[in-house]
Amino acid sequence: MLELHDVTAGYTRRAPVFRGASLTVAPGESVGLLGPSGCGKSTLARVAALLLRPDAGRVVLDGAEIRAWRHRAPRAQRTAVGVVFQQPRLSADPRLRLANLIAEPLRATGRRDEISERLAALVPAVGLTDDLLTRRPHEVSDGQLQRACLARALILRPRWLICDEMTAMLDASTTAALVAAVESYRSETGAGLLAVGHDRVLLNRWCDRTLDWAECLAEQG
Repeated sequence: MLELHDVTAGYTRRAPVFRGASLTVAPGESVGLLGPSGCGKSTLARVAALLLRPDAGRVVLDGAEIRAWRHRAPRAQRTAVGVVFQQPRLSADPRLRLANLIAEPLRATGRRDEISERLAALVPAVGLTDDLLTRRPHEVSDGQLQRACLARALILRPRWLICDEMTAMLDASTTAALVAAVESYRSETGAGLLAVGHDRVLLNRWCDRTLDWAECLAEQG
């Protein structure tokens, strides 16, 4: 279970982005978080992805309360969560070729021997072709780069996936392809999903249930 209880978070303690947000995602469940731009849902997604320490509240992952964040979190907790952000060009190192971008988490965790096998499985699964793997981010489209970022998020086979407006900048066909890739992965692994967005139709079609931001703030654990 991924649980956020009465979380207050922001980027300065004096002015939190939101107060008292709660939500839960069960293993294998897909939950949509719907809200307008600027409401704080992306900040909550960063907390859920263990990338931002909350000012108050509790985050519980697989029964263990999170007590350290980002690189300070135990590896088993860090690698249990994969995250895909809205803007791939802000989350991709422009110096890396796509193959190295996707494989980056394996290198960081000392699992270089798995790179060839995992790339061979993930590249077609997300809709990339081998010829794109030698290109750098500026040499591919936004959609192609987001496919690579999704592959990077999946390469460690996380039990939880956070998609923070993953498809907001993409056309309808690329959106459908990426959602299909996520659902194929979840069907194979039983991973839980938190999908953040502002498109109610997409979230309702994609997710088992959709939580409005106002409900998230009212749901006090």
